[in-house]
Amino acid sequence: MTAFRYFTATTLDGFLADDDDNLDWLLSQPIDESGPMNHTDFIADVGALVMGATTYRWLLDHEVTAGRPWPYSVPTFLFTHRDDAAVSQTIRVVSGDPRDLRAQIVSAAGDRDVWVVGGGDLAAQFADAGMLDEILVSIAPVTLGSGRPLFTAAYDLTLTSVERNSAFVCARYDVVGPRRAGVGPGDVVSGALSPG
Repeated sequence: MTAFRYFTATTLDGFLADDDDNLDWLLSQPIDESGPMNHTDFIADVGALVMGATTYRWLLDHEVTAGRPWPYSVPTFLFTHRDDAAVSQTIRVVSGDPRDLRAQIVSAAGDRDVWVVGGGDLAAQFADAGMLDEILVSIAPVTLGSGRPLFTAAYDLTLTSVERNSAFVCARYDVVGPRRAGVGPGDVVSGALSPG
């Protein structure tokens, strides 16, 4: 069964990029390319991507305009309200509620998973649509103070594993559901809440 997985890196204080969409904080960290939660192993299970406009434009500015080809061969769904042009035949420009495109995304992924590339707002939209199963995050030993948030909604998660890859703490979480005020992940929510 196809799973929707948000695979990303973050600063310790929860930012994907600084206020200028700079990733120097990430690119300067040591990492073992064959270590835990590495990109090569992850992408082998991915059949389709979804990404937002900011992530797409960062890839264009730092990869494609530098003379390199579009880095992904699998189908990519670009969620945007901007006038973004596809730079590869594998890219489909879309907008709207992820639920309306679920069947197309799952079909494009085949028997593999969907990588919710980011950013944090798009990942939250997929969670709100019931289309986010897992968050895999590599946490770097750096803080930014402000920037693009890792996630923009209140959700409960269940930690399923933690490993270390050089400078990074690599954590996997299952998405439990939207966070309800005063309710923790272990509380009973179907019916009466457990007494305190």
